[in-house]
Amino acid sequence: MPGESSGPQELTRRDYLKYGGVITGSGLFAGCSGTSQSGPDATGSPVPSSQTGNSGTDTETEFDGSYTVEMEPMGPVEFDGPPERWTALLPTFADMAFALGGGQTLGIQNHDRFANEVFENLPGVAFDADEIMELVGDGVSKEAFYKMDADVHFIDPHILRLWYDWDQADIDEVAENLGPFFGNFIRRHSDDWHDYRYYSLYEAFGVMAEVFQAQERYQAFVDLHERMRTLINEHLPPADQRPTALLIFPADGSGFQFYPFRFDDGGISTKQWRELGLTDALAATDVGHYSFSDRGTLDLEALIEIDPEILLVRNHGGASESAFQTEVVEPLQAEDGSNGVQAVQDGNIYNAGYLDQGPIINFYHTDRAAKDIYPNAFEDVTLFDRERVAEIVKGNI
Repeated sequence: MPGESSGPQELTRRDYLKYGGVITGSGLFAGCSGTSQSGPDATGSPVPSSQTGNSGTDTETEFDGSYTVEMEPMGPVEFDGPPERWTALLPTFADMAFALGGGQTLGIQNHDRFANEVFENLPGVAFDADEIMELVGDGVSKEAFYKMDADVHFIDPHILRLWYDWDQADIDEVAENLGPFFGNFIRRHSDDWHDYRYYSLYEAFGVMAEVFQAQERYQAFVDLHERMRTLINEHLPPADQRPTALLIFPADGSGFQFYPFRFDDGGISTKQWRELGLTDALAATDVGHYSFSDRGTLDLEALIEIDPEILLVRNHGGASESAFQTEVVEPLQAEDGSNGVQAVQDGNIYNAGYLDQGPIINFYHTDRAAKDIYPNAFEDVTLFDRERVAEIVKGNI
């Protein structure tokens, strides 16, 4: 980045991680700035001054020779073994790697948007959020990447150009001196700059299993996930008895302004709502889905017109129920005219969890959402076995 040093010259590229393809620049990014935006992609927390390593990886296989794994937009990347020092930016890939026995990420975009409590509560599994560098705002610098000294960066390089002040030369330098990038922004499918393949959660998870050579762990998670989907389908009420729901994210500034999210977007951030068969309150409207180029908001008048039966509010992922009531529910209920929204009138306002999720976070998100929205159907249903999740992470397959 302009004005920044190129990093310690004594650090050379890892010989055991090599690009088999090329990340190319794109004219779509011309004129984009990364740190002036607001909304769900924006960040602003400080970066700690030091960072220690992750907990390593417990592999399932002895490795003899290299192997190549491919994901768009990077192309093929060659590995000689599972990465031991790695970083993500978004929780999706941090969750996947942790689930596969790869230990915890060296860095994360924002601790407030990472479900640390999910990992900390896995019985017998080591996780320490204090050991994770926060990569936000001006802290997403090349210096931070040199400090982490990761072998692999599970980050779609395009978002470094879009959200932060990186250019292609910065990306190439970090890939050459430290280690390759490997990731795909799959939170949502509504960004016009994303002109390459999207992956579903479990498609991307399967690719990561190849990276960590942890296919048995991956298959164990697939089995748990299929079991959860079977239970959901067995207990869901008929389609005509499912409520209309609106998913929103509070916008910055004064007043009641919200970014809208559509369930049919296809991204991993709305996966649980699709699987729970909710009727999207936006389906009968021309309201779009939040994206990098569409920052349109809804006000209280628009909420009254849409009139959802359920209101799902993001950006309060780890908040306690009392904090969510104080910070979200009570202000909405106190606002003049808010009783014109059925969800507010009936008290059906729920914490929608975090923006990003990998397989472990998704289990918790889906379980919580099912019990919130369909309490009579799921109150006594155990959608997934927490002990089993912990055992898979530890390699006891």
